[in-house]
Amino acid sequence: MSIPTSTSVVESTVIKAPLSHVWHQIKLQNFSKFWTALKSSQAEKGVSDETDVVTWVFKDGTELEVKQEEHSTINHFITYSVISAKPELSYTSVLSTIRCYPITSGEFEGSTFVQWSGDFSSDADAGVIQDAVFKRRDALADLAQAAIKM
Repeated sequence: MSIPTSTSVVESTVIKAPLSHVWHQIKLQNFSKFWTALKSSQAEKGVSDETDVVTWVFKDGTELEVKQEEHSTINHFITYSVISAKPELSYTSVLSTIRCYPITSGEFEGSTFVQWSGDFSSDADAGVIQDAVFKRRDALADLAQAAIKM
């Protein structure tokens, strides 16, 4: 019997670097430059000009083909979906969004607030959701390290 669980994940952090340093990192084909769990992130050739598809190869051997669904350099967000996986995923789909906001006043003025959400299909179980939480936390910490070094 499966345990009922929320199929949404939202992780966030404050990165002590300006928005430009953080946003510069957030291109699907460049994720392996900051996310230490990835061995490579390579844009796929032969896909139509309107479609941005990137293959992420994780150090554990997992491969994900991710498709950029939406991107805004004005509002500083990117939305992507997983379109294939090796090994096959235990759930049908996930749509993820990374949003960046400049912090303009207060203690963290000059820093960037980053939020990474994921909306999974209803067949994702608690283990999938928990794994997504930890992956996002680790990736956000790696993103912070990369942005601070710029």
